[in-house]
Amino acid sequence: MARIFDVIEYSDEMENELVHRFPETGIGDYRIGSQVIVREAQNAVFFRDGQALDKFGPGRHTIATGNIPKVIDFIGKAFNNRTPFPAEVYFVSMKEFPELKWGTPQPIIVRNPGVGLGVALLQGFGTYSIEVSDPQQFVTQVVGTKASYMMDDIDDRLRTMLLSKLTDLLGETGANNSVLEMIGLAEELGAGVRAKAQPDFAALGLTLKSFYIGNLKPSSKSAQELRDMGMLDMATYTQLQAADAMRDAANNEGGGAGLTAGIGAGMGIGNLMQNATSGSAMAQNQQKAAPAAASGGGGMPSVMTPAEAAAILKVSQEDVMAAIEAGDLKAKKLGSAYRISKGALERFLSE
Repeated sequence: MARIFDVIEYSDEMENELVHRFPETGIGDYRIGSQVIVREAQNAVFFRDGQALDKFGPGRHTIATGNIPKVIDFIGKAFNNRTPFPAEVYFVSMKEFPELKWGTPQPIIVRNPGVGLGVALLQGFGTYSIEVSDPQQFVTQVVGTKASYMMDDIDDRLRTMLLSKLTDLLGETGANNSVLEMIGLAEELGAGVRAKAQPDFAALGLTLKSFYIGNLKPSSKSAQELRDMGMLDMATYTQLQAADAMRDAANNEGGGAGLTAGIGAGMGIGNLMQNATSGSAMAQNQQKAAPAAASGGGGMPSVMTPAEAAAILKVSQEDVMAAIEAGDLKAKKLGSAYRISKGALERFLSE
């Protein structure tokens, strides 16, 4: 027979521990008169063969007839009122676990009608807090027979549940609000996620005490990543790819920093996404107008001044001059003036 326990307690602070089994291995033998000591912010649940016999709150309890009816009834049926009786006790932390972290490992796609591609990618992070509301349910539904169950053991599962609710709520909110409006609704979105997730947490014997959105902002995905997600047509992809190349060149030594810095400030990926639809239409119109341009009609001129090239690139004239001086953009100097051919500008954008 296993060791007979006269005192049953777990004095650890349980900083990151939700549940601790006593004894950690095997089954404990307890007798009438044994003391059960439950600390503040703890509950103790007796189990036998997967069935909860009794639950104790904070304080000192004595296993005796009259004050623990379910245990005594079990003893009477199984041992004809003899002691000891075999069982295991699970000490459950009832305190709040605050400042737990959540974040979006992948951007969440939301609708953004009338702006750019009509969709946007949002990323965010924040904190949440939980506590055990039903110790018996939590042990039976989640913990099982583990000797110790830590917060880290369930953290990923809870974050997945929360991100699912956040994604669902952003989809609902995006039907009537723009992305900028949704970013300003952090408090309302946090309360909405908390309400949506509460039933799922309750099914595990938990309560979601809080859910806070610390930051919600548009993502800065590269053109290739967006295309891989099936969000870009070829024309838009080409535009964004050119912007990616210019941004990368800005990080390389001697890579035309003046032009790329201007584009990075004025035409970042986030802004390009918002202007992609109009940009795609412009590219198509330029292709249609190419024959007219060669003869001096509309569209991109066959020869341009730096100011005209800057207008086409939507950057400053100083940025164009910096690219010419760096040798990235080919231009012909006539006296003190520069002229840029259409072919040179197209080669620059495709590099």
